[in-house]
Amino acid sequence: MENQKYSVQFWLNHNRQKDNLSKLYIRIVVDGKRAEIATTHFIARENWDHNKGKVKHKAKFAILINGFIDHATNEIKKHFLLHAANGETITSQKLKDLYCGKKERITPKTILDAFEYHSVKMQEKIKAGKVAKTTLAKYDYCQTKVENFLKHKFKKTDLPLEELSLKFVTEFEHYLLVNEGMQTNSAHKYITNLKRIMNVAVSLEWIPKNPFDNFRCTYTNPEREILTQAELDTMQYLNIEMPRLAMVRDVFLFCCYTGFAYSDIYKFERNALSIGIDGEYWLSTIRQKTGTRESVPLLPLPMDIINRYKDHPECVKYNKLLPVNSNQKYNAYLKEIADLCGIKKNLTSHMARHTFATTVTLSNGVPLETVSRMLGHTKISTTQIYAKVLDDKVSSDMKDLREKLSGSSTNLKKVSRT
Repeated sequence: MENQKYSVQFWLNHNRQKDNLSKLYIRIVVDGKRAEIATTHFIARENWDHNKGKVKHKAKFAILINGFIDHATNEIKKHFLLHAANGETITSQKLKDLYCGKKERITPKTILDAFEYHSVKMQEKIKAGKVAKTTLAKYDYCQTKVENFLKHKFKKTDLPLEELSLKFVTEFEHYLLVNEGMQTNSAHKYITNLKRIMNVAVSLEWIPKNPFDNFRCTYTNPEREILTQAELDTMQYLNIEMPRLAMVRDVFLFCCYTGFAYSDIYKFERNALSIGIDGEYWLSTIRQKTGTRESVPLLPLPMDIINRYKDHPECVKYNKLLPVNSNQKYNAYLKEIADLCGIKKNLTSHMARHTFATTVTLSNGVPLETVSRMLGHTKISTTQIYAKVLDDKVSSDMKDLREKLSGSSTNLKKVSRT
């Protein structure tokens, strides 16, 4: 707050008289604006010292009334200094209310207030490079769903936090599943974010506890489509004559053999490669989605693709590692490539990341912990969502086990014969 000027004055209102005595008033002035308080005291005009703002010492009741004046002055000053110490701006009317004992009316905080506070703090973190914009976008989407639910269920645009209960979030889940047509996983992601917003409100002491604590969010691991090695090989060796499709095919294969997401590939610059501790080329980035580091040693195919496009006009002009299209065009072209390759699966940019986790790494014996590190995951459980063991890997592992057990059995027979 800026330095405020304030004063407390006492004066006789001669228009308010009783038995020829004038009523004593308090005048509070803050930054030139005044507020006045009528007291219960009446004073004779000849007994009032206008310059000192007090009753003359020889007058009757002088000690009583002057004591009241001193006490009132100190009380008003105390309220002013308390707000000044807290850096708060105060008005003459507010000082009057505080002195008169009127409780300040507190407007209850609402669910959208909590979203707004969280959004402001997230934007500050984004500017500081601590949070990705996509993280804030998740909460913006959640807020939109909550606003739509409020209009649908309550015919309101907002609700006080104190009115929220377990019933609210239960009905919100029903709304997301039925009216929005979401799957349980998607609906519970929104509810998880809503619970986090409520935790912010608790930390700010806007509410005593999270009203949604007892709602348990679940997650069911869906069947995620991936490309098999045979499908990868078909795509790699197919002669595609249309340059735009050939380019998208190569970028998609690059993602399949590195595990990088589309958003990360899009921002790689020409100097993104580095030499790792093994003397080989590595590609590293801080993931836009999570802010964690993802580092991958490059296999021969990704290196071939980089070299293939190092002189591409778009890479040269925009200082890009690869000529990556907009996401909308990229996914549209992938559907054309799937048709050319005879692949019946719905190719998407994110399928490449799952293919890397499963077909390229896990199925070839790369440990789950290593895959998790390359994908930039902070928890193994996240990697387990991406990676699944294919039937041919199970068959191969069991074949090795049979051979080992068969060898052990043969050796035991030889020992028993001797």
